[in-house]
Amino acid sequence: MKYPVYLHQAESGSWSGFVPDIKGCYFAGDTIDDAIDDAHGAINTYLEYQSEKGQTVPVARTINDYRNNEDCQGGVWGFVDIDISRYEGKAVKLNITLPQSLLARIDTYVSSNAEYSSRSGFLAELARRELIKRL
Repeated sequence: MKYPVYLHQAESGSWSGFVPDIKGCYFAGDTIDDAIDDAHGAINTYLEYQSEKGQTVPVARTINDYRNNEDCQGGVWGFVDIDISRYEGKAVKLNITLPQSLLARIDTYVSSNAEYSSRSGFLAELARRELIKRL
């Protein structure tokens, strides 16, 4: 899931920011790259903590959702890509039926795209994306 992160530069040249979708998730760094790396760690730490408490993963909204937010003015936006699958709980085996030609197309697509490690991973990611649209 790609979380938008909002960053601003201090007079000293260092960078800091926050993750609007995750209340209280702040990060910083000497450079903008360091700050984004720190954001990645901060988000993972938050999600791990929430997972241990049995909480759900917060949905990442779009930058456009925050465009008029007064806390998000005068800085820059970035994205941090987080693999949320490890925070979603135990995998459950599922038996589904699909047309043979569709399954063949899925397998061809998965084998040619490193983003997806398996057919199940592909279907899970599509489900996440569709569910996010509904929230």
